[in-house]
Amino acid sequence: MSLMDYLDPLVAAILLAGIYAAMSIGMTIIYGVMKIVNLAHAGFMMLGAYFVYELFERFQLNPTLGAVLALPVFFLFGVGVYLLLVQWVPRSDQPTLPSLLLMFGFWLVLQNFAYLIWKNEDRSILTPQTFSVIHLGRITIPTVRLIVFLAAIVSVVVLQVVLRRSWFGRSVRALIQNPQAARLVGVSERRTAMLSFGVGTAFAGFAGGLLAMLFSFSPDFGRPFLLRSFVIIVLGGLESFSGVAAGSLILALVETFSILVVPASYQPAISYALLVVVLLVLPKGVAGLLEKKWRAA
Repeated sequence: MSLMDYLDPLVAAILLAGIYAAMSIGMTIIYGVMKIVNLAHAGFMMLGAYFVYELFERFQLNPTLGAVLALPVFFLFGVGVYLLLVQWVPRSDQPTLPSLLLMFGFWLVLQNFAYLIWKNEDRSILTPQTFSVIHLGRITIPTVRLIVFLAAIVSVVVLQVVLRRSWFGRSVRALIQNPQAARLVGVSERRTAMLSFGVGTAFAGFAGGLLAMLFSFSPDFGRPFLLRSFVIIVLGGLESFSGVAAGSLILALVETFSILVVPASYQPAISYALLVVVLLVLPKGVAGLLEKKWRAA
C-alpha cells in the first residue's frame, strides 16, 4: 500500500476521535469532581440516541439539531438524578463500591425501561446525508461523519471555554486539583457536583444522539461505547480534560488502523487490550507522562 492509501483511514480516525472526545468528556468531569465511575453513562447515551430518533420520526427534526436539544434536556435530567440518587452516596476521595453499584443499577433500570418502550429491535436514523460523500482529491469523507465531527468538536470547545472562563469551571478545576483547599476557600462542593453531574449527563445524551446518526442502536446501545470511554479517560489521565482529546485520538487511530490487520469484530478485544496495557505501563495516562517529562525538563 502507498502512503496515499492510508489517508482515508487517517481522516476516518480523526473524525471518529471527535465524537469519542464528546462521548468521554462528561465521564471525566463527573469522575474528576465526584470520584464516581459513572456506569450509567451507557444508559444516558442510549437514551440520547432514542431522544434524537423520536424527534426525527415524529417531527422530522434534523438529527443534529435533535442532538443539540439533548444538551439542555439531559442536563436537567442529570440534575434530577443527582438530587434523587447520587447526592446520598457517601463522599470519598476515591471511587467506592456503593457509587459503582448505584450507577450500575441505574443503568440496568434505564436499559429495561428502554426495552419496555422500544423493545429489542434495532433502530437507525437515515437522512439524505447518510449515504452522501464529499471528495477532496483522493480522500473520501462521508458527509454524516463530517457533520457529527463538527458538532462534537464545537461542543467540546465551548465546554472548554466555559471551564476556563466561568465560576463553575474554576470550581470544577479547584475540586479536581485540591478538594480540601477548594472547600477552604468557599467552593460549594454540593452545587458544583450537581452541575457537574448535569453537564456530564448532557454530554452523554448529546454523544448518544450523534452516534445514532452513525450506527444502528437498541436498548443495549451504550455498552461498547462505555468501554471506549473508560479506555479514553484512562489514556487521558482520568481527570485531564486535554487528556481526553489525546486519548480519543489514540483509541480512534488504533481502532481504525487495526482493521487493516485484524477483522472488525475484534475491535472490542483491542480496546480491552489497550486498557490493560495503559493501566500497566501508563497508570496516570498520557497527561501523567507529559507532566513527568515537563518536570524533568
